[in-house]
Amino acid sequence: MESLLSLAFDNLASFDGGKIKKGLKQVEGLLAQICLSGPSSPRKQERERGREQAPRKVLADLSADPAFREFFKLQEGFEWNIAQRLLTTLDWLVVRGGDGQYDLLIVNALDLIQGALLLHPPSKALFSRSVHMNLLLDLLEPVNCPAIQSAAVATLVVALVDMPQNTRVFEQLDGLLTVTSLFKSRETGRDVKFRLTEFLYFYLTPETPSIPRAESRVNPAAPGLLQRSPSKLAKVFGGGVGGGGAAAARSSAAGANNASKGHERPGSSENGATLSVEAKKLLVDRYLPGVVDELLKDLDTYKPFGGVLS
Repeated sequence: MESLLSLAFDNLASFDGGKIKKGLKQVEGLLAQICLSGPSSPRKQERERGREQAPRKVLADLSADPAFREFFKLQEGFEWNIAQRLLTTLDWLVVRGGDGQYDLLIVNALDLIQGALLLHPPSKALFSRSVHMNLLLDLLEPVNCPAIQSAAVATLVVALVDMPQNTRVFEQLDGLLTVTSLFKSRETGRDVKFRLTEFLYFYLTPETPSIPRAESRVNPAAPGLLQRSPSKLAKVFGGGVGGGGAAAARSSAAGANNASKGHERPGSSENGATLSVEAKKLLVDRYLPGVVDELLKDLDTYKPFGGVLS
């Protein structure tokens, strides 16, 4: 797997658009292989040849997949972390893509960042750094095409899910101003506004971290996950993929402790990392007065996202 990542990273680090496109395809192929189950016998191979798509693996089975365990272990280090490399490539594309020549590559990179974060949630910690959060917010500026804006909103949601620390960085960088300004603009297309509405629904839901805490592995009586709904990846993060679960938990706990020391906010929890719905309602109401109550009413009535965030 290291050799495949090395080839992909070499292409992503190139200053040639064609090689970057090839590198993105290589990363996409690697992530697809992890998400798709391969045939385990010659007879099964013959059956799979007649199908258009290979069957997807069940998330609960990932902890028993050696390929996924190896992937997760590699992602714990800086050298092989896919999300970090994609962010570096994305930054290069944004800086040099003012004329729109790299728009498709930017959208592709954003899609792959989402996949990398979903397969390795500890990588979301990258967005606790303002430089990476600012990169996403820059892509929400009106100068960008609707496809980039929509992909950036989707990536932003993935980066903030179960990461209150990242949400606080988003707020400190005036992310709400960026989102609501785009939402109110008459030039913003319907599809982008739909994505922004989904983001506001998400933002106004209760914040509850779902990264397993270190003490849950020491004390069996402690809950394995603190989350809105049970995660099928719990066995992966709590089961010890190369020690990654504990490392992520220690990092999450340390971040929460640091936040409690220096960033107390009204309506925040004891550790200073989370904000109550009422506190976030006041923040949104600064930019969209009179809209928040309707959004909260919709949340209670229609329960978007399948009700898992309610």
